[in-house]
Amino acid sequence: MKRLTSAQLISSVGDGAYYVTSALYFTLIVGLSPAQVGLGLTVGWAVGSVAGVALGQLADRRGPKGTAVLLALGTAASVTAFLFVHSVIAFVIAACVYACFQCGLGAARQALLAGLIDPAGRTTFRARLQAMSNAGIAIGAALGGIALAIGTREAFLTVFVVDALAFVAAALVLRKVPPVAPVPMRAGEPSVAVLRDRPYALLALLNMIMLLYMPLFSLVLPLWISTRTAAPSWLVSAMLVLNTASVVVFQVRVARGVTGLRGASRYVRHAGLLLFVSCLIFSFSAMGDSAWAAALVLLAGAALQVVGEMAQAAGSWEIGFGLAPDGKQGQYQGLFGAGTAIARMLGPVLLTGLILVGGTVGWVVLGGLFLLAGTLTAPAVRWAERTRPRPGLEVSPPVPA
Repeated sequence: MKRLTSAQLISSVGDGAYYVTSALYFTLIVGLSPAQVGLGLTVGWAVGSVAGVALGQLADRRGPKGTAVLLALGTAASVTAFLFVHSVIAFVIAACVYACFQCGLGAARQALLAGLIDPAGRTTFRARLQAMSNAGIAIGAALGGIALAIGTREAFLTVFVVDALAFVAAALVLRKVPPVAPVPMRAGEPSVAVLRDRPYALLALLNMIMLLYMPLFSLVLPLWISTRTAAPSWLVSAMLVLNTASVVVFQVRVARGVTGLRGASRYVRHAGLLLFVSCLIFSFSAMGDSAWAAALVLLAGAALQVVGEMAQAAGSWEIGFGLAPDGKQGQYQGLFGAGTAIARMLGPVLLTGLILVGGTVGWVVLGGLFLLAGTLTAPAVRWAERTRPRPGLEVSPPVPA
């Protein structure tokens, strides 16, 4: 499925360029305050996390390939709309539309993957997509860095155009992917069945807690390093390179070790422990006045963190795919993927307050959340397994005359 990986790489290049430039564009060029940008993004990802489930259900019913193509084109259009934002209200509306298309696209692509790849190979293939995503984001971030160095309005606008064109190109590539047949809704079944699946909803919540590591490298650690440690500021870039390169090189290898739901639960439990220890190590970086000692401590924490990140990702993919019923992958992936949107929405506010105000205690609390979520995943998976229909016992509801 080279076309799926190509589409992921192309769209990720656009994402990377957007991520590193968007906040400064909206504050320096458009003139919004940081609080207004934060509000718009929070509202946008909140709306997007809900829309992702509905758009995933649409992918199940209409076919994930065509839905993914349309949502990729919609993402391109929503990025273009940012070029015409000149007020807070317009920004909030554009952010909501952008987040809806992004969340829906993620669910549709996951449903497409589930329909094209044998169940035994889904987690490994998803790891390949993640590696491509990180590589693409790194390339896009480099392009965005050029725009930041130039600093003109035209440079920023060029980045948005590149991002939009990347999603158009991804849509064109997705058009050449083999189709997956839509699954019509059976008589009597709820339109959005995932909302009634309590064990799966619990697993989605636990996954969201684990994903709180996402704002660490983009926001929390840079602020922590600059305000609480003696480490040099350039260490932020070194840690980000370490994280990105590790995922590109090792994510597929890590994912190959996941075999079945029990193995996935074990991976997530180990991930919770690794993330807990990495938080403890990060807290030690504020002790002492040696820049090199602080740098070594931070790099050690970053190394453990990325191992935990890769283990958590591999385990969560297996769980998210393995417990979703056939024909409902879109809506189920929409709910499971909402954790990413919610982590983006709540993570920055929650973690900056927890870590920068709480210091060492805050790191321990965050690590404890990772440890708790990782530990609870295995019993939640067993609960979900008990609620799945046994093979050969599925009963189709009667079709009314």
